[in-house]
Amino acid sequence: MNGRDNGARTEVSRRAAAAEGRAEGLNVGWTVSNYLLSGMAAYGIIGWLIGRAVHGSLLLPIGMLIGLGISIAFIIYRYGKQGAVLRAPEKEMTGDR
Repeated sequence: MNGRDNGARTEVSRRAAAAEGRAEGLNVGWTVSNYLLSGMAAYGIIGWLIGRAVHGSLLLPIGMLIGLGISIAFIIYRYGKQGAVLRAPEKEMTGDR
């Protein structure tokens, strides 16, 4: 009977770990979406304000594109490192062996 209990516990813990991994992935997805939208909104508002001050009509979309670019760069900087951490470190190749 003890073997069955261990098997059931293992299955439950495996399912819990899988659910936790999915939840973490959803959190990252929402965070990335929020970074993209908030970057576009913030720099779009800045572009709109500057556009109103200098009477330029193209500064709103330019500001939004700049905000999108900065957001993408920040996302790559922040979440691009996770892939590097998960990979095994490569051995350094030196010529003095």
